[in-house]
Amino acid sequence: MSTEFPSKNGIVRKWHVIDAQDAVLGKVAAKAAMLLMGKNKPSYTPFLDTGDHVIVLNAAKARFTGGKEQAKMYRHFTGYPGGLVEMSLKRVRAEKPVRIVEDAIFGMLPKTKLGKQMYRKLKVYAGDKHPHAAQKPAALAVK
Repeated sequence: MSTEFPSKNGIVRKWHVIDAQDAVLGKVAAKAAMLLMGKNKPSYTPFLDTGDHVIVLNAAKARFTGGKEQAKMYRHFTGYPGGLVEMSLKRVRAEKPVRIVEDAIFGMLPKTKLGKQMYRKLKVYAGDKHPHAAQKPAALAVK
């Protein structure tokens, strides 16, 4: 008996909407990463991208536990000597609230070309409006 693998034409991709308002960021990111990888489907295969598209709304209103608002730091390197830029979570939330959710979800995906392919199916918006109504996304609740 041979194992059946989903073909490129046989993968059905759905659209999901997750509202991050008053939800803990880690729970939102874990749910989104699971959907992007396709782990909720019986056709899940670790080396194929069988995941769905995910839209995250209200990224600016996500909730954090503990003292992360002041303690958590986001760092990136500009490429120049002494070019390490550090920003607190509070400042990043004020300037680029979408980056917080994107970084959390990206960190939960595989660190390969396949993970980058999965990440491209993620759409994050700071407000409660999105331009993907034509895809008829299904709303998901995060506990």
